[in-house]
This record gives sequence, structure tokens and C-alpha cells, in this order.
Amino acid sequence: MTAPAGAEPSRVEPPRAEPATPSRWARLQGAPVRLWWSSLPLRVIASTLAASTVVMLLGGFLLMQQATEGILSSKQESALAEAAVAMDTAQRSLQAADLATSNVNEVLTRLTVEVANRGATSGQYEVVVQGPVSDIRSPRVSAASVPETLRLQVAEEEGTWVTPTRITWTDGSEAVPGVAVGGSLLAPGAGRYAIYFLFPLTDELATLEVVQRAVATTGTLLVLALTVVAALVARQVVDPVREARLTAERLAAGHLDDRLEVRGTDDLASLAVSMNHMASELQQQIVRLEELSRVQQQFVSDVSHELRTPLTTVRMAAEVLHEAREDFAPVEARSAELLYHEVDRFEQLLGDLLEISRFDAGAAVLALEEHDLVDLVEREMAAQQSFAARARTPLRLLRPAGPCTAEVDPRRIARILRNLITNAIEHGERRPIDISVAADEHAVAVAVRDHGVGFAAEQAEQVFHRFWRADPSRARTVGGTGLGLAISLEDARLHDGWLHAWGRPGRGAQFRLTVPRSRGQALHRSPLPLAPVDLPLPALEPARPASEVQQQGAR
Repeated sequence: MTAPAGAEPSRVEPPRAEPATPSRWARLQGAPVRLWWSSLPLRVIASTLAASTVVMLLGGFLLMQQATEGILSSKQESALAEAAVAMDTAQRSLQAADLATSNVNEVLTRLTVEVANRGATSGQYEVVVQGPVSDIRSPRVSAASVPETLRLQVAEEEGTWVTPTRITWTDGSEAVPGVAVGGSLLAPGAGRYAIYFLFPLTDELATLEVVQRAVATTGTLLVLALTVVAALVARQVVDPVREARLTAERLAAGHLDDRLEVRGTDDLASLAVSMNHMASELQQQIVRLEELSRVQQQFVSDVSHELRTPLTTVRMAAEVLHEAREDFAPVEARSAELLYHEVDRFEQLLGDLLEISRFDAGAAVLALEEHDLVDLVEREMAAQQSFAARARTPLRLLRPAGPCTAEVDPRRIARILRNLITNAIEHGERRPIDISVAADEHAVAVAVRDHGVGFAAEQAEQVFHRFWRADPSRARTVGGTGLGLAISLEDARLHDGWLHAWGRPGRGAQFRLTVPRSRGQALHRSPLPLAPVDLPLPALEPARPASEVQQQGAR
């Protein structure tokens, strides 16, 4: 039964979800990850650079810490020694002074000037003395340079104390770090007076800056040197591996004579020897398999040809017996009828075997013509109408709105349609069979949908295997050879097209043929979906990217 010409187009070509295209920002975000995982030398060099940088930073930090502690400790020791000498000298001068005739403040001021002059001459320290009225200090230094904690310690306990400080100047110069040493002077009959020595760390800071620059320069050079070394080592390891990969790709492409060059006796050399041995064994196995395949193809071809002569004789005898079956007894008449039909099936099997042998030998050719596939479908439906009527299976055509022309071999396309329709009738459980035709600017597709027993999803590729059955116990009702779908798949590939199958147990099956409009035109998608459009929405298969469709069609 044929649908009217104005059938709803949406039933033929439902809207398809376009594959999602990643945004440019997403591609840019993923570029570093792709670059990282695409180059082994890059990962080795980057890892070495990062690890070397971390090690050098830790080493430089520890080295600078040790150098700083050593310099400060040495400075404190020298400051204590220098301060002890100055305090002893000042104490003797204070004891020798005549406090009966001199003011204590004047004596302390004179001592401060003397000690400050000695410190200025040596360039090592400044002096602050806590006098009875106010602090007496060196000309440039500020009394605020003495930490309050040091003043408290000197005031509470006798002895010499040392602490870090920051020395400020009265002339507005920039403050500098320093070391403060505090003690006390005993004036006879006048009490104790605190004295503080301030040692600037200018020279020590300059030394630390030199050490820091040296560490930074040396660390940078070491990191760069380690990176270069890592690049050289990575190249020594990666180059043989890359050569092995390229050789493996050439072997996979059919260049079985390619071999790796063996250098030395290390692990990489052992890898090269193993790959060369594998290539030799693989070449021998492929040669043996090719020879075996050639012998098998030749055997099938020879047997098929040789059987045609006795088959012709058997057919003539079967036709004679079949025409005279009315004169036989019922048993003999039935035997003559069975013999006649089985000879037909045997002849069909021989024809299919010869066709398969031509495909295997690469001798199959196309006779291309510009044809409307709707006409081919209608012609094949008319040819199978009597068989469909005997099976009580309605055939329905979902006609597209316009023509569906393509460059095809009409004989081979008709054979594909015949196999798909008879297969659908055999397994359709007397339910209607829907045949859809659709086209776009690149391809034409035909889908044959039955509502019969179906098959499991994982068997979608196995149905095209030679002599394969989903249920081995199920008898053939049509009398096919078991090679129809295998031949149909080869015919589709010969057209640079696709033949896909969809099925679910108890929900029927759908076979979809897709051919390009012009020979040599690449297929990217089919005008018809693979899953039937009459299924509930959850049962529909998700849309697949064009790359996946290309891969599946290339198989």
C-alpha cells in the first residue's frame, strides 16, 4: 500500500539535534591541557624546570637563612667585644675623674664624646648615655634608636645586654638595621648610669645583598642548565620511542618491510630488536593469512563454477520431474516439487557465493546511472507484493515530497532493497512494514522498518555477518541463503555508502541504507535517523556527532 504523494514530510525526516560545537573560549581553555598531553619532551622539561626551581628556591632560602644567622651572630659577638672594651675604658675614665670639682653631667658628656669619637674613628658604633638630666648621644644618632626593652633590662639588672634594633638619624637619613649593646657605668658617689652602643649593620647588609645576588644568579644558571640537560636526556629517550611509533604506524599502513635501526645493547636497543622481531613475525603471519585467504577464495570460486555444470543437469531433470508430477503418486509428486524448489535455492546460493568471492577478490564493479531511489523502491515493492500477500504483511511507503536521485548501480541497489524487504517480511510477524525514503543535498537514504521479533542492540553489527542468525533454532520461512545482508553491506560499501541496523527484542528492527548523491562524495550524516520515529521519545537514540557517524560509516 502506497501513501499519498502529499504525505507529511515530518514523518520522513524528523528534526535532528545538531551536534554541540565547543566555543572558542572552551577550546582556548583546553589548549594547554592538549599541549601538555601531546608532548612527552615538554612534560619532562617542564617537570624538570619546576622541580629545579622549587629545589633552588628552598636551597637559596636555607642558604640565605644560614648566612644571615652567621653574619648576625658574628656581628653580635664583635659588638659585645667592642662594647666591653669601650665600657671598660669609660669606666676607668669615670673613676679617675674628680667629681668633687666637676659636674657629673659634664663628666658623662665628656666621656660620651670620647667614646663616640673612638666609635666614629673606627666606623663601628654610635653612643647614647643616660645622663642625670637627659640622654647624652653621638651627634648623628637619635636616642630613640635604643629599644625600650633594652633600657628596662639595663635598669633592672647589672651586666651587658644585646638586642637587634633599628637605628635612626637626626639628619633625616634613612634608618638602618643595627645591634644595640647596653650596660651601665658606676660613678663613685653618684650612682649607675646606662650606656648604649649602637652598631649599624650597613656592611653586613651589603654582604648579604652580594650573597643574595650570587645565590639568585647561580640558581638561575643551574635551573637553566638542568633544563637543558633534561631536554637532552628527553631527546635521547624520546627520539627512539618516536621512531618506534612511526615505524609501527608504517607497519600498520602495510609497509611490512620497515625495520628499526638497532644502536647499542641498552633497553632501547632491546626494544628495537623486539619490534623488528614482531614485525618479521607479523609479516610472515600476514603472508600466510593472505595466502590462505586467496586459496579459500579461489576454492569457493572454483567450487561454485564447477557446481554449475552438474547443477544445470540436475535442474533439467528436476524440471522434467516437476512438469510430470501430476502423473506420480502423492509422495513422488511432493518429492519432485521439493526437489524443484531446493534446486532454485541451491542455484541462488551458488550465485551468492560467486558474488561474495568477487567482493573478496576486489573484482566487483559498479555500473552507475542517475536514478530516483523512489522508483527503485516502488519497483521492488511491486516485485515483492505477492510474497508479502502470502505472508499477510502490508507494505507501506512513506513518500518524500520531491525526487531522491543519486548516481547508483540500479541492479545492486535493487538487490539491497530486495534483501531488506524480504528480511523484514520474514521477521515482521505479519505486522505492517514501513519503507521511508528521504534526501538532502549530499545523500539519499532508504529505511525499512518492521515491527516483528527484532534483535538485541549489541547484535546490530552481527546481523551482517555471513550465515549469522539471531536465533539459531528459528527456521527460515523464505528459504534465503544467509548471505543476503552480507552482500547488501558490500554493495553499500561499493557505493561509498552506509548500511546500518537498529533493533530491540520484541519491538522490531529498522535497516537504513545511505548513499551519496554523487560517486566519491564523502558522507557525514544520513537524511533519516537510525532509530525509528514511531518509538516513544525515551527509546530514541541520542544524536551522534558527525565524527562518530563518519567512523561508523567507515567500518
